[in-house]
Amino acid sequence: MAELPINNAVAVKEELMPYRLREHFLTTPEVVLFRALKQMAGQHYVIYAKVALNDIFFIVRPNENVHYFNKLFRKHVDFLLCHPQSLRPQIGVELVRPIPSGGTRSTDQFMEDLFLTAGLPLVQIPSNDHYDISEIVLLFQSALAKVKMMERRLADVSLDSSPMCPVCGKMMVLRTHRSGPSAGEIYYGCIDNPTCPGQVLVK
Repeated sequence: MAELPINNAVAVKEELMPYRLREHFLTTPEVVLFRALKQMAGQHYVIYAKVALNDIFFIVRPNENVHYFNKLFRKHVDFLLCHPQSLRPQIGVELVRPIPSGGTRSTDQFMEDLFLTAGLPLVQIPSNDHYDISEIVLLFQSALAKVKMMERRLADVSLDSSPMCPVCGKMMVLRTHRSGPSAGEIYYGCIDNPTCPGQVLVK
């Protein structure tokens, strides 16, 4: 194949759009976890990687809840397990960085709140270079149980009428106490938590 003259080659290069293929689509821990999920899920689920949150969820009263849209914009869940026939989302899987016992990151808390409020299990798995299938199964069971417990407790609660924060006046979201004497109980927490400590109990 004949080479282009230098001037022509430069012109072609300058006309190309400024996009290039990333060297890696998934990080090493994501690849390892994907393989573990494939082994565990078998034919029961179709697994998608890096699915945009606004492709999974919609926001009620979007004109009133612009702040909620901003929290979804340009964010994704690491893996989404879907029904093999309907492709309906069944379980989300998110890699999280290890943190001290009892601690939590605001981004991890938001993801858990989001999925739990929508009634979709989210399995948060600490990032690692290898995964034990039996340990992943336990995390899946815990996430499924948490959603079922939330559904039972919210049988008479309207998700479209969240209270306003008594501290700062902003919208509130449903959350679950992770630890302490109230572990497992649900409550409304300010969307700006932990900046704002406002809480309202679900009666």
